[in-house]
Amino acid sequence: MGEVHRLVLAHGREKARDMVPASQRRLVDVAAEVMAEDAQSLGITYSGWCLTALPHKRLADDQPWSRSGYRCTLLVEPGRLQIGRGKPVLFGVPYGARARLILLYLQTEAVRRESREVSLGRSMRDWMTRMGLSVGGETARGLRDQAHRIAASSIKFFWESEGEEATGMARGNIVEQGLFFGEVARAGEASLFEDRVVLGEMFYREIMEHGVPLLDRAIRELRDRSMAIDVYVWLAYKLHVLQGRTPLRWPALYAQFGAGFATIKNFRPSFLDALAAATAAYPDAQVTLEEEGIALHPSPPPIPYRSAGRPRRLPAG
Repeated sequence: MGEVHRLVLAHGREKARDMVPASQRRLVDVAAEVMAEDAQSLGITYSGWCLTALPHKRLADDQPWSRSGYRCTLLVEPGRLQIGRGKPVLFGVPYGARARLILLYLQTEAVRRESREVSLGRSMRDWMTRMGLSVGGETARGLRDQAHRIAASSIKFFWESEGEEATGMARGNIVEQGLFFGEVARAGEASLFEDRVVLGEMFYREIMEHGVPLLDRAIRELRDRSMAIDVYVWLAYKLHVLQGRTPLRWPALYAQFGAGFATIKNFRPSFLDALAAATAAYPDAQVTLEEEGIALHPSPPPIPYRSAGRPRRLPAG
């Protein structure tokens, strides 16, 4: 448990905010909100997202994206959608925090309902409210844009096989059908929450077998920070399976999280900010800073969830 968590426990939220520099008060707020959460609502992400990630910023619409982690490579290729009348429209690669939130919702609902068909109706509206997101205006436009990008793109994971140099097999596309976010208008007006999404069959099987538990409240507190979300899901996947102290040097961290940064020097402050936010949202995470990078230490998962190595069914609602 980090210093901000100890301050909140010992002195309460308001006094703890007065005891830290202004730049750290948001971390106190994140820690306090997560530690006060009683519902322990669960989220789920696929293990591949814990080792790779989407870009943080928009790319050129025709530019593909690829990132590699340990034995895993993510490949995202832009695609086209036919929306209404006219020619198919090219949508670029999904990016940023909102794309991550949409994918988290789809994966969580698929596991909760034990179905690869996911509704974007009332349940998503309720989830957005829990996440502190507005359901209209600029937020709705941003979500619709990212939904189009996810639906149009080819998003695949490739895994290296044990003892082989080959790239292994693609785990299948994520979205097989849907995710237009109500773009087909009723009475001339688009509705954000009328769609149903069908996830790719192979991807659905992988989520059911290799889902990683997250705390909904933590995601809510990190909802506007794409790198902090990436660091949080990485720690959620990694820390509870460690056998001992695991040092990671800056070049390795830069290779995994540093896309978009010209140098390690430029990347380091942003990563440290993201790490501080992620660990504030994960009170049991044991991570220490070192001169040449960071060290990870065995830690409990963010929420006790796994049973016999595979996800159990999530409670409805």
